[in-house]
Amino acid sequence: MSRSLRRMIVGITGASGAVLGIETLRQLRQVGVESHLIVSRAAALTLKAETDLDWTAVRALADHCYEADDIAAAPASGSFRTLGMIVAPCSIRSMSEIACGITASLLTRAADVTLKERRRLVLMVRETPLHTGHLRTMTQLSEMGAVIAPPVPAFYTRPDSLDAMVAHTVGRMLDLFGLDSPAVKRWGE
Repeated sequence: MSRSLRRMIVGITGASGAVLGIETLRQLRQVGVESHLIVSRAAALTLKAETDLDWTAVRALADHCYEADDIAAAPASGSFRTLGMIVAPCSIRSMSEIACGITASLLTRAADVTLKERRRLVLMVRETPLHTGHLRTMTQLSEMGAVIAPPVPAFYTRPDSLDAMVAHTVGRMLDLFGLDSPAVKRWGE
């Protein structure tokens, strides 16, 4: 893929874990991938509750930002070529909309387009415990080509902080797109 096409869509939903989306934007910039940010309405509430950052600071981490209701934005079209999309964190609501093809927002429309174009879609689903309906929805998405990747920390890295755990977890998600983040400590290396 040419340098001009090294771009990724990043979705941030209202699930707990706003730092995952923020770290994704930081690492994409670090590895030279253009980021296209879409946030759900609920994500603003989570960001305020979980971090000291405001949306202006988060938007500054992205190369391009879109409003949740802007369904005419570039990521709503399959002709807008990307490496794929990562939703970090991904709420159960957003996951369910994506699985059913309900494109009620730009975020879920972009995910739907990512699937239909057979591009990589990684959903960092943030919920526990999971009931059978959640698990069935995840199975359905996996059968459709999505990667279900809950943000599970790797303790073999012996992280010394929450930031280190988040950075490694996001770096492993970027591995799924063939992107090599310096934040990843690899087993046996």
